[in-house]
Amino acid sequence: MCGRFIDPNLRGTEFEFADLRITPFPRRFNIKPTQEVYVLLGQELTCARWGLIPSWHKGDLKDWRASTINARIEEAATKPSFRGAWRYGRCLIPAGGYYEWTGAKSPKQPHFFASAGNEETLWFAGLLSIWNDLRTCAILTRAANDTVTPVHDRMPVILDSAERDDWLTGSDRTDVGAAYRVRHHPVARFGIEDEGKDLIEPE
Repeated sequence: MCGRFIDPNLRGTEFEFADLRITPFPRRFNIKPTQEVYVLLGQELTCARWGLIPSWHKGDLKDWRASTINARIEEAATKPSFRGAWRYGRCLIPAGGYYEWTGAKSPKQPHFFASAGNEETLWFAGLLSIWNDLRTCAILTRAANDTVTPVHDRMPVILDSAERDDWLTGSDRTDVGAAYRVRHHPVARFGIEDEGKDLIEPE
């Protein structure tokens, strides 16, 4: 799964904030579910609430109890919570890295994951749903490859440039992201409210 990640560094990229219609966040190093995150819809960078709510949900926001921050790529096309977004809500969620934890008991050991290459930004495959005019999203996950399995059996679906085009144009491939290589290292333990840049430094 992916339950915490950091904002991308978009300065000097085609998504420089001076040219966008959104106000950038102060860069965050511990993004939590239900917070606003950046999402790319086609060529538009915008924001959405992390934690997908399907458009058909009839209750209030607080009434949605399902855990929909992540969607398994193997079943998202048919699962009721995600199948509408699979067909009509493809997006990309940029990240500067993400965290996973090891250990049987609390406090568990966090590990920081980033690209094994020179890419500074990870592009997660995402699903977007508009519920009561609120944009909401989920991050796709898949079975981990060998760069992740020492820490976790799942990983975000991280797309290379060709796969990003396939994903956004509606491909039903479920093998995307399987070959993406990451590196990881343990970092100092932190609490749910911690925000500092030092979170990603090796322990």
